[in-house]
Amino acid sequence: MGHDHEGQRVSRRTALAGISSIGLGALLAACGQGGGSRAATTTGASADVSPQSVTTEDLTSLFAASGTCTLTASTTQGPYYFDADKIRSDIREDRAGTRLRLAVRVQDSESCAAVPNAVVEIWHCDAAGLYSGAESLSSGGGGGAPGGAGGTPPSGAPSGAPDGGPNGTPPTGMPSGAPPSGGPGAGGAPGGAGGAADLTPTDDKRYLRGAQVTDADGIVQFTTAWPGWYAGRTVHIHAMVHVNDERTLTTQLMMDEKLNSAVFAKEPYAGHTGRDTFNDGDSIYRPGMLLTVSEDGDGYLGVITLAADPDHNGR
Repeated sequence: MGHDHEGQRVSRRTALAGISSIGLGALLAACGQGGGSRAATTTGASADVSPQSVTTEDLTSLFAASGTCTLTASTTQGPYYFDADKIRSDIREDRAGTRLRLAVRVQDSESCAAVPNAVVEIWHCDAAGLYSGAESLSSGGGGGAPGGAGGTPPSGAPSGAPDGGPNGTPPTGMPSGAPPSGGPGAGGAPGGAGGAADLTPTDDKRYLRGAQVTDADGIVQFTTAWPGWYAGRTVHIHAMVHVNDERTLTTQLMMDEKLNSAVFAKEPYAGHTGRDTFNDGDSIYRPGMLLTVSEDGDGYLGVITLAADPDHNGR
């Protein structure tokens, strides 16, 4: 496929073994050393890794309107995060849906400088609202886990001041009471995980999950399918940024509702009816989370800048 970019410079030995043979933990360790390093593959071999993503075109001009270096709001990681051990750019596997090419730029929130060698993970549900590794849970068949279809949606709003903008008015108040498990980043673990425990997968599926390493411009690319929806949440993609082997930012990416409507009018989305939550009624949505989206062949291109805080000083 002409829009797919594998996104890792590796030695010939690693290329022959396959980039996915390097686990996320080894990749994080290599990136934390600030340059090329030896990393163990999942087969027990070792390989040279130069953790910089490869892009076949100049994407920097696309980010002009995608955001500033104001600190990106941290949000819940949700109940369905786990280390999928998938270092790849095309995360679709067998999932049908409208193609979405996603370009993410990571900046330092204070200096506005690009953050190279950061690991960016994304994960999201499929057209039917299911998460890989948690299909029974996200379908409501595993006891109604928070955020799953048929479960109780998360109620935590993101940390940081809400920003104004079009496409719906964000919530005006923080929820009362104790935050849910996997709630927002305020007061929780660095990067907005909120102290939520990572999921132990309940199946062996890994679609719509993957990680890439930022290049010298702080950019990564993914090819995925437009996310579906599930009860209690608007359409979203989870993103986690690791810098120096630490979870530095956990946030969510969202889409304009006009585009959601256009995509959901077609299969495989059209058969999934009864959507109950839109951007302006979602407790986590902020206008600053919206992708800048343009048409891209038979699908769309979405870009966004994430401003992370590697030194964890809140600026």
